[in-house]
Order: sequence, then structure tokens, then C-alpha cells
Amino acid sequence: MRCHETSKGLGLFVGLLLGLVAILVGSVGITLANPGPGPSKTYKVTRIVRLTLQGSINPGSRDLYLRAIEAANSQPESMLVVLLDTPGGLVSSLRDMVQATMDSKVPVVIFVYPPGAQAASAGAILTISAHIAAMAPGTNIGAAHPVAIGLPQGQKGEDNGTMAKKAENDIAAMARSIAQEMGRNATWAERAVRMSISSTAKEALRHGVIDLMAKDLEDLEEKVEGRRVRLRGEDVHIHLSNPVYIIMTPTLRERVLSLIGDPNIAYVLMMIGIVGLYFELAHPGAIFPGVIGGISLLLALYALQALPVSAVGLLLIVLGAILFVLELFIVSHGLLGTFGLLSLILGSLMLFDVEGGGVGLSLSVLIPTILTVGAGLFAIAFLAARATFSRPISGASGLIGEQGTVRSVTGRGKYLVFIHGELWTSYSDEGLQPGDVVEVEGLDGLKLKVKKVKNKIA
Repeated sequence: MRCHETSKGLGLFVGLLLGLVAILVGSVGITLANPGPGPSKTYKVTRIVRLTLQGSINPGSRDLYLRAIEAANSQPESMLVVLLDTPGGLVSSLRDMVQATMDSKVPVVIFVYPPGAQAASAGAILTISAHIAAMAPGTNIGAAHPVAIGLPQGQKGEDNGTMAKKAENDIAAMARSIAQEMGRNATWAERAVRMSISSTAKEALRHGVIDLMAKDLEDLEEKVEGRRVRLRGEDVHIHLSNPVYIIMTPTLRERVLSLIGDPNIAYVLMMIGIVGLYFELAHPGAIFPGVIGGISLLLALYALQALPVSAVGLLLIVLGAILFVLELFIVSHGLLGTFGLLSLILGSLMLFDVEGGGVGLSLSVLIPTILTVGAGLFAIAFLAARATFSRPISGASGLIGEQGTVRSVTGRGKYLVFIHGELWTSYSDEGLQPGDVVEVEGLDGLKLKVKKVKNKIA
């Protein structure tokens, strides 16, 4: 009986042992089939491309940024470091820059620097799209709400308020999506758009908007060393291996486009061009206003081809200029000029497609420009009209109505008359004597017809 119980217990023990072995084998199989996250790869950096990006985000700065991304991606073991200081800019340019950043094969570090710099508006969204976002002490980030006035006309039934809300929702969704993808504070990113919140460097670090703070470039490199980033879906650890530095500088085209790529500057250039050419048409031969106007207008057109421009707004501005030109040749008593100014104002408000660009004309630029241009155009039209209808004051025809003195009698009814420092051959139906004061009443070739001024003797 005891032997039977012993063999029964031994069989139970063997069964349990086999079961345990089977469980262990199964666990190993599952582990082999679904391996857990392994250690991150080391990304060795032997080459750092450095770019300083200051001023507004516009087509010029976009081209420079994309060229820097391309230069960094052209060779392995590279990293792009961007020193950023911007008040914001065009959403159309920002989208291209964000797409290039997130699609980069090499790490992109955006450093808001130096102290006192800002990453406002579009700059805030660009910063959170970087693989590593850093800020220097004394800098700020945020206030990304789209601000503009010349909202384009939408579909039937939509007003400017609806279009502004659509633009806000679109940019807020973009900011939230970027923050989520890059592992940053999506709530803060959305509030920066909807509520225009702004944070200091310390606050941004505490809220998870940026990854680190650095005093300068040397401190930045020390803190980037060993940091883990997600690069195209793969986690890598950055290791700086005595990198060489490539400094990106803007080309002449990028400098010009950055300068005039601001919608406000492009608009002012266009207005200067219109006024200059208008003055040249009103006063042919002035030369200088026409040359300045032509150059300004060409620069404005060069900038407008890269900006999100409303065709209706541009056509209204052209119509306004045409109406002012017609005012020079058609007597409308200011009516054409008034409608021309109205057309300029409406065209200016509609000129930039805010839904596609995210920025428009500033009121502080629009109002003084319209007032100055309007006053200038009306002044030129007034001077041109006065010159057209006033009596000539030069040449032979300008002598009519002028007075002179008879110097000598040269024949029957013929005289030499001294007028404006010159002696003129003259004739008169009256008998005149030397010393008589006469007035010019007509011309016959180069001969003057004169009449005696009563009760006047020189």
C-alpha cells in the first residue's frame, strides 16, 4: 500500500515538473516571438550644421531653413542646430519648415537664443517640432494665435469671424498634433494658439514644452550629449564625436526675400511704386519718382509671388491705380480719384489670403500708408489739374496779359516793346508813343498785338 502511494506521489511530482518545463518553454517562445524594447542605438555626430534664424518667418527664411535641412541630411552623422529669434510669420512658410524638420533623417535642435530672444507665434510651433527644443534663460515662447485683418472673402454665408475661427482651429490642430507626435505638452500648444499664452524658459521646461535650458552653445552641446531622441520612429542616443561645424549663411536671393517677404513691407513697396509711377505720368520728365516707383513695384511683385495673395485684392489695387491715372485725363471733379482710393482700401484689406498664410497687414502699417498714399495721389492730381487749366507762364503764349513799355516806333502801327527783359516786334490798332505802357492781347507768329493801358506812362 505504501509502495503504491509512493509511486503515485512520484508520478504527480513528475507531472508537475513536466508542466513547469512546458510553461517555461512557452514563455521563452513568447519572448522570442515578441522581443521587448532593446537598448537605443547610438547616433554619432561628427558634423554640426549651424543656422541663425532671426526676423519673421517668411519665404526667404523658409528657403534658408530648408537649405540648411538639406545640407544636414546630405551627409550621415550630422546634426542641425538652429539659433532662433522670431516674432512669428506666415503659416504657409511654417508648414514647409515643420514638415522638413519632422521628416529629417538627422536630429534637429532648435535653440531659442540669445537671452532676450523669442519664439513667438509661428516660431513657437516650429520649436516644438524639433527633435530637441532648447531655450536660453531670459527667452520666451508662445503667443501663437493667428493675428491679421485683411481676411479673404469666404463662401457665401461666411463672414470674417467664421474665417478667423477656421484659421484658429486649423493652427490649433496643427500645434496639438505636432506636440503629441514629438512627446511634448499638447495642451499648452493648443492654449498658445487659442489663448495666446506665453511662457518663460523656466516655465516652458516645467510644463514639458521644451527639453532643456542652456546658457550658451557650449552648454547646449554638453546637455545634448547622451540625450535620447526619436528619429523617424527609432530611438537613438546622441553622442558628439569631436564634430566639425558648418555655418549656413543666406544667399543674396534669400536676403532680399527675407527683407521684402514681410507682407507689410511688400505692401508699402507696392504703394510707393504706384505713387512714383503716378507722379511720373502726371509730370513727365521728372525721372527720379518714376525710377524709384518702378524699382519698388518690381520688388513688391517679386515678394507677392511668394506670399499667399488674394487675386481679388490685387485686382482692386490695380483698378484703384487705373482710376487715379484716368483722373489726370478726364475731368471728373475728384470722383474718379475718390473711387480709386476706395478701391485701394478694399484691395488692401483683401490682399493677403489669411486662411492660407496666417498673417496679414498690420493696422499700424495699413492706416498710415493709405492716408499718406491717398493724400499724395490727390495732391498730384490737383497739381496736374491746376497746371492744365492755368494760364501758360512760359514761352510766347505766356506773354498774353503781360505788360511792357513802348521803346520806339518802327512804322505805321509798328513798335518795339520791352517785356520781360526782351524787345518784341509789336503792332497795335492804336497810336502809341515811346514810354506808353501796353498790355499784350494776342500773338501773330512772333509778333505781339498790344493795346495801350489807360492812364499809365512809364
